[in-house]
Order: sequence, then C-alpha cells, then structure tokens
Amino acid sequence: MSNLDLRPSPSLCGGNGRTGPVRDVQPGKQVPLGESTVVRRLLPNLGRRMVGAWCFVDHYGPDDIADQPGMQVPPHPHMGLQTVSWLREGEVLHRDSLGSLQTVRPRELGLMTSGRAIAHSEESPYGHGPMLHGAQLWVALPGEHRDTAPHFEHHAELPVITGGRGLTATVILGELAGATSPGTTYSPLVGADLALTDGTDTRLPLDPDFEYAALTISGETEVDGVRLAPGALLYLGCGRTELPLRAHSDSSLMLLGGEPFEEKIVMWWNFVGRSHEDIEEARAAWTDGTRFGEVHGYDGDRLPAPELPPGPLKARGRVR
Repeated sequence: MSNLDLRPSPSLCGGNGRTGPVRDVQPGKQVPLGESTVVRRLLPNLGRRMVGAWCFVDHYGPDDIADQPGMQVPPHPHMGLQTVSWLREGEVLHRDSLGSLQTVRPRELGLMTSGRAIAHSEESPYGHGPMLHGAQLWVALPGEHRDTAPHFEHHAELPVITGGRGLTATVILGELAGATSPGTTYSPLVGADLALTDGTDTRLPLDPDFEYAALTISGETEVDGVRLAPGALLYLGCGRTELPLRAHSDSSLMLLGGEPFEEKIVMWWNFVGRSHEDIEEARAAWTDGTRFGEVHGYDGDRLPAPELPPGPLKARGRVR
C-alpha cells in the first residue's frame, strides 16, 4: 500500500532507548487512499513514530464496496522496508515488478520485502466481495538488510494459538507464545491478530525486551485496563511479561511488538532510508523509470513521486 499524500512529511524515526510499561492512546488520522478508500493512519503520528521495527500502520474498513471499485492503488515504489497485507474481509490483488500476481484473502499473509527496490500495485479484484476490512503495515529493514534482493511471500496457513478463555491468536509475523509465523523477518518482532469472544478475561504472555502496541479492529476491548473503541492504537511500552485482555463484546485487535529499533532512519513517501541522499536518489530513480522495475497488468498509470520538501531530510531519534 502506498502513502498517497501529495505533500508527505518526512518522519524521523528510531534511535531511542527503552521505556517502561505505559498506556498511551494514539489517535488515528483519516487519510484518503486511491479513488474510493479512506484509511485510519495510526503510525507514524505526532506522538509515536515506531513500535519495534513497525513504522507504518493503516487500518481501513469495514467498507461496503458492493457497488464500488474498492481498493485501487496504482503502481508505486518501495525501498528499505517490508509491507504486510492483512485482511479481515475482502480480497486484494497484488502485482509487483518481479512478476508476482497473488490474491490475498482474509487471514492470509501477503508479505513483500522491498529491499533495495521494488514496485507494486494493489486492487480489489474483478467480482470482489461486498466488504473490505483490513490493515496494511510496514516494517523497517535494519541496515544490514536494507539492500537485500526484493521478494514476495504469500502464506495461506499461519499458526493459531487458542488460549482456552475465549482468546484465539493468529501469528502473522514473528513469534508469540512459542508459535512462529513462516513469514521472513529481519529483526526480533511480532504481529498477531487476536480474536476475543464476549466475556473473555485473560492474560497474554509477552517478551519484556519488546515494546508493544495494540490496535483495535472491531468491538470493544479492554487492554491493560484501557477500554478501546475500534480504530484506536494503544502504545504499551516495554518491560511487560503479560498483557491483561478483557472483551465486552465479540472483538478483535492486532498486537504489534518488537525490540526497540535503535537505528536512526528517514521515512518519506514510500521509502525508508538513512539520509536525504538515499531518499533523493530513490525518488529520482522512480521518476526516471530505473531501478524499481515495471508492474505489468494494472489498468492505469503509475503514481508520480511528490516533490521533496525544502531543506535536507536528516535522520535522528523519534519525535515524541
């Protein structure tokens, strides 16, 4: 998924130390995506730039697209990151400049590692279902892997944990409670989809070295005593060995976590780099039609790159 902001602001991320346990609710920002989709952008925001290596989170839907085109994101580039596509309802057709063509369905992992350069498009396929609901997330690649060869993975089967107290957890990426996703990771992290039945009152084991955040998808969930409506992000900090969860209705949320990302990075538009020069070179390569390749089969033009902001982009610690 692309950042379609015509005037994207640079996000200066990473490079800060650990925090203890906190309960910090982060509001989402409404952002148009393509022709007919509006998303809630939860990362980055003014108060929180990253959670572990997770550096971008969009939550969209549930949207009734029965008589609409649905998601239509034209070909666009990525560099220095992984994209994670996660659906609760609907289907998304992925195309990329490697020649990948894959329909991603609910509870399947679509994982694209951009490495040094890739381009892709995403669209609701012809004959799509009536609803669209999901999340798109990015993971920043650490320095030693940011120039890795680009590749795409699709995993239809993911490990599922049943807690016995109304909790079912699907491990999307990384490891949780001894279950490990087949998706490739480049830093210690976790992403999981948690489904809770009405009346669930349980505790989920956590890694105290990770920082965590919870994103509510549907229903109302009480996370460590904080009652959250759908579309909210609760930052939880580090130092936790377990997470209390209580459901006041059938509900779902995503758990994101990872070791704090110590490297300083610059994120602008669809690129993650380490300097102004990294971003400038990537933008020029996309504009010139070099490096990122071509996406075949999408009915429409590719996205043009926005203008760079005035002044150099500098990597430094997270804005708080």
